[in-house]
Amino acid sequence: LVSGSRSSKTFKPKKNIPEGSHQYELLKHAEATLGSGNLRQAVMLPEGEDLNEWIAVNTVDFFNQINMLYGTITEFCTESSCPVMSAGPRYEYHWADGTNIKKPIKCSAPKYIDYLMTWVQDQLDDETLFPSKIGVPFPKNFMSVAKTILKRLFRVYAHIYHQHFDSVMRLQEEAHLNTSFKHFIFFVQ
Repeated sequence: LVSGSRSSKTFKPKKNIPEGSHQYELLKHAEATLGSGNLRQAVMLPEGEDLNEWIAVNTVDFFNQINMLYGTITEFCTESSCPVMSAGPRYEYHWADGTNIKKPIKCSAPKYIDYLMTWVQDQLDDETLFPSKIGVPFPKNFMSVAKTILKRLFRVYAHIYHQHFDSVMRLQEEAHLNTSFKHFIFFVQ
């Protein structure tokens, strides 16, 4: 089964936040406020917390959520069904990471999303960008890096909504997708 092997490649391993760490406590706080059902409150920086750390923890969480959501529809997002990475006729996305691919290239949605998720994973794993140890400072360009990651992750939501919402409905995952997306939008605002 060709799609099975590809989908397992696109589905990135979950990025874990070490238990007992300060970031883990922040994630637990975020989950607790999310559980209240008040998404606006859930995205607010907890009192006394570092903004960069809060953004880092939530960026990892959104990466994991989008990764999981996309993972459920990979069999419907193929080279033939989605030859272009788009969110409708007016929004076509071309891939460039600035390192390996400097000039944006046109590619299929599954290829684009694979490039994107691999690139995000690499950013999240880079200790100089996303330090996991307490007291290690975030780089000066952290905010712009996080904004780029979130802007690109948004494109996966946009693609899922535009091209695969029927599959999401058939899988009865629309409530999960909608809540995740609403949480994401409140956070980026």
